[in-house]
Amino acid sequence: MKSISLVIPCFNEEETIPLFFKETEKIKNKLRGYQLNYWFINDGSTDKTLKVLRNLNSSQAQRVHYVSFSKNFGKEAAIYAGLREAAGDYIAVMDVDLQDPPEFLPTMLAGIEDEGYDMVGARRVDRKGEPKIRSFFANCFYKFINKLSNTQFVTGARDYRLMTRQVVNAVIQISEYNRFSKGIFSWVGFNTKYIEYSNRDRSAGTTNWSFWQLVRYSIEGIVNFSEKPLAIASYVGLTSFVLSILAIIFIVVRKIIFGGSAYGWASLISVILMIGGIQLLCLGILGKYIGNIYLETKKRPIYLIKEKDNQTNSTIK
Repeated sequence: MKSISLVIPCFNEEETIPLFFKETEKIKNKLRGYQLNYWFINDGSTDKTLKVLRNLNSSQAQRVHYVSFSKNFGKEAAIYAGLREAAGDYIAVMDVDLQDPPEFLPTMLAGIEDEGYDMVGARRVDRKGEPKIRSFFANCFYKFINKLSNTQFVTGARDYRLMTRQVVNAVIQISEYNRFSKGIFSWVGFNTKYIEYSNRDRSAGTTNWSFWQLVRYSIEGIVNFSEKPLAIASYVGLTSFVLSILAIIFIVVRKIIFGGSAYGWASLISVILMIGGIQLLCLGILGKYIGNIYLETKKRPIYLIKEKDNQTNSTIK
């Protein structure tokens, strides 16, 4: 029997795992005879997530598998580990909080088998229930990165998607340390379809993503998939230089024509602070790219495994 593997990153999700498993099991009979397998990736949880996964594995050893990291390596590492471990004919990435509707899986499967797509994803058409400031910056991020990057990002696209084995093999070939899965899924290409839906609240618990974590994650996405910020820094520096030359010419001409000294300490300090700020901004942009290069050259593993069930692959990457 062919199988569909679900890759589910988990970080402090002891309350949501049983709910997720119960809801997902309801649709397994609609998957055209495919067996549904679960690959939970415990991303260094500090609650009882690992205990819950052990219990679930003991009762469903043939279909429920888990990998537990030695510490928290982040969701991107968990997705990568799950894609490497999963052994199904088709593989789906899902969040455990049920914001990714399990009932979409039959439709996704039909999109691949009947319509010939290689990957079928899900995208939110609204962000009801989220703080307005988070929704605003999320929309700004997609507009901004699509102007900067040659890789196009679908607004509202989730990590939730069903992929063929060929797509998964392409994704795991990209073994870079600084990962941004939304960009990687777009970059590898393949025929992709998106299912639209309205935002859903978490089934239980609270999100582990703060606003500033999402901001840092967005910056990683921009740096990983565009070199244009470096060009912007150069343009800003060039513009500042030209304006400074024009200001010097103005001051010299004013001195020759009207006499007197160039007065105004407050304005002088303001200009110095402005130019210093521009320099620091440009250095910060450059430093971010250099920092990513530094991390890549160190060749540290993306994740380390502390524990896994007996039937998973012995992969440490």
